[in-house]
Amino acid sequence: MLKALTLFLIFQLAGETIARALTVPIPGPVIGMALFLGAMLLRYRGRAGDGTARAAPDWLSGTADGLLKHLSLLFVPASVGLIQHVERLESEWLPIGLALLASTVAAIAVGALTFVVVARWTDHVATGAEVKDGAEGSDGEGEGPS
Repeated sequence: MLKALTLFLIFQLAGETIARALTVPIPGPVIGMALFLGAMLLRYRGRAGDGTARAAPDWLSGTADGLLKHLSLLFVPASVGLIQHVERLESEWLPIGLALLASTVAAIAVGALTFVVVARWTDHVATGAEVKDGAEGSDGEGEGPS
């Protein structure tokens, strides 16, 4: 676990260093996460076209699973920060609410468009056969409009 956490912190430090050196408006941990993703893809993806991929080592995947299990704890500092700025929330509730609404709609739209693009890339055709237990019955063929 210590080895994996050290690796995570090294990539976060590298991202923070890059963000401060280049004065980019992207947080250092985000840059570090992108660097970590790139390193993992280079290390564990395998060669192009041969279809082989190596799994991440147990020491890394075990620590990542542990962090993901407790991911909700990382929202506590953000919640405390909201409570500390309650006066600002009271005075600027409308623009904040509109920004939240717009960003939520945009995130849903981008997710849907990403799904469509990936479905086209993989030549996946939605036939409805994926839905076995629904209003269509157990055979997957529903009654059409009469």
